[in-house]
Amino acid sequence: MNATEHSADHRVTTLEARFGMQVSARLSEGTRHLPHDVTERLRHARQVALSHRQTASSVQVHAAASGLSSAATLSFGGVGKGRSWWTSLTALVPLAALLLGLGLIEHFHVQDQIAAAAEVDAALLSDDLPPAAYSDPGFVEFLKMSRE
Repeated sequence: MNATEHSADHRVTTLEARFGMQVSARLSEGTRHLPHDVTERLRHARQVALSHRQTASSVQVHAAASGLSSAATLSFGGVGKGRSWWTSLTALVPLAALLLGLGLIEHFHVQDQIAAAAEVDAALLSDDLPPAAYSDPGFVEFLKMSRE
């Protein structure tokens, strides 16, 4: 981050803080004319909102820190401190299983296509009609007429 970006971020933060203070002051002015029970409910709601904000910000910081450590673990998960080459090699086992599974799926898909084509070929060759009859446009009309 260079100095220009840092000063721009600082300006934005300052403007946000100033806006928040102005809104707070305006709301505080409006509460002077409210009954006591309403002001107590507002005070309690503010305290709850602030506690939720603090909890949410701590959760965000914790999530960001854990996400960073997870990313670091994933990206720097090679051979390093306390990790042997055997541990790194076992990380390749799921990849090998995936590739083997994809290869088997492709093999069985091709076998099914071959079996379907062989079934069609066997039906064509064992029929009384020559294969050229199936491509004849008059044969399609003949089939339509014979069904009616």
